[in-house]
Order: sequence, then C-alpha cells, then structure tokens
Amino acid sequence: MGHQHFNGLKTAGLLGGIFGLLLLLGSVIGGGRFIWAFALLGVAMTAYGYWNSDKIAIRAMRARPVSEAEQPAMYRIVRELSTRARQPMPRLFVSPTMAPNAFATGRNPANAAVCCTDGILAMLDERELRGVLGHELMHVYNRDILTSSVAAAIAGVVTSIAQIGLFFGGGFGGGNDEDRPNPLVLILMSIAAPMAAMLIQMAISRTREYDADEDGARLTGDPLALASALRKLEAGTQALPLPPDRELVNSSHLMIANPFRGEGMARLFSTHPPMADRIYRLESMAGYQR
Repeated sequence: MGHQHFNGLKTAGLLGGIFGLLLLLGSVIGGGRFIWAFALLGVAMTAYGYWNSDKIAIRAMRARPVSEAEQPAMYRIVRELSTRARQPMPRLFVSPTMAPNAFATGRNPANAAVCCTDGILAMLDERELRGVLGHELMHVYNRDILTSSVAAAIAGVVTSIAQIGLFFGGGFGGGNDEDRPNPLVLILMSIAAPMAAMLIQMAISRTREYDADEDGARLTGDPLALASALRKLEAGTQALPLPPDRELVNSSHLMIANPFRGEGMARLFSTHPPMADRIYRLESMAGYQR
C-alpha cells in the first residue's frame, strides 16, 4: 500500500505541475491578462476529452462490440473479475488488427469499455489474457481515464497557446509594447512549455501503468500471468507496431503496451514504463527470485 500511496502523490504532484505550466504560460502571454481564460480553456478541454474518451479511442482502433458467443473467454474473464471487484460489467470490443494490444476507457465503471485486438487474443493463452484484462479493469476502477484526460487535454492546450502566442508575438488584445513579453522569453516558452507538458504527461501515464500492473495483479491473484503477457507483448508490439497516425498516437497512452516502435531518445517520450521494469516488479510481487 505504501508504494501505491507514493504513486498517487506523485500523480497529484505531476498534475499540479502541468496545470501550473499552463498558468505560467498564461502569465507570460498578454501580460497575464488572459490567465484565467487559459485555465478555463484547460478545464473545458479536459471535460470534453473525459466525456468522450470511450468514443475517441474505440473509433481510432476501428473496434466493434462483440457478443458472448463471439468471445466467450473475454466475457467469462471480465465477468468474473468485475464480480470480484463488485463493479458493473463493461462493454467489450475487439479491434481488427493483428498488432497485439488492449485498452480500457470510459468515464466511470458504469460507462466503461474494454477492447482487445485480434492480435492479442491470438497471442495470449487464457491465463495471460486474464492478467491483461485485470490490468485494464483497474485503469477504470482507479479512474485513470480521468487522470490521463486531464493530462492530455492540458498538454494540448499548453502546446496550442505556446504556438499562438509565438505567432502573435504575445500581443493578445492589443496594448502597448510595455505590456508585451520579451520576444526571447516568448520564443523560449514556446519551445520549452510544450516539451515540458509532454514530459509531465508521459510521467503521469507511466505512473498509472505501474499502479494498474500492481492492482490488476492483486485483482487476479496472479502477477506472473501478467508478467508473462507483458513479455510476449514486448516482442509482439515491436514485430507488429501500429501505424503512427494522429488518432492512434492520441490514444496510445490507454494501451497496455506502447503500440509504436521506440528506440533511443524516443523512450524518453514513451507513455509506458520499460517492460523489463514492469515485469521485474510483478515477479517481485510473486516472490520470484531471478
């Protein structure tokens, strides 16, 4: 519980940091006259992303709802785990891609959706699939969709405002030259603020992945099953990555494994922690000795 509590505090701190970055940007552009407008824009974008998170991700993956007759194993596993957690049964979807992955979305447990790709269903045995589905359900129960929506929306607003501020030279609403920010400061902020927002967003996502691994393993009672699934997914996503189009990139933080190839510096901007680290933590939960 101590480790989980630390991750919760870390997530709260990171969310505060990204919102503070938005307010800092607002204070630089236009002499701070529009700081509350920027804050309200961040809240509005967050609300929109949160309310529509299930539709956006499912559309991006071209997923379709499946019946129990089509996917009896998925239904059996999710029903068992939902009952164990005393939560409602989510809607189940399958995405027609052989890139192996899974994600959960929805603004709360009553409006949740869990999606697996054809690739992950073909790759994993039932025990490993149970580990993956436990992980995904815990994202819903931990309200991680809200956390990731807040981070993604504010990061997007920070990037847009930085670009607009640079384009207009910080002269929102007119005013004299003394009210306008130093051009050098504006240029530095337009570069640094979006990068900082992205790094904070990635850090939040990685923290939530660790918690979903740990809590999902507790829900299933089988951390080694999830460790085994992650080991297969690491190889599978490298062999069959998703195409990096915009909608998929915007939904990638929801997936259990990074769906794109990542080498070198790209790992710094990854929404997911290193697989080796996740596997090590799960094996440690099970008392596995290397």
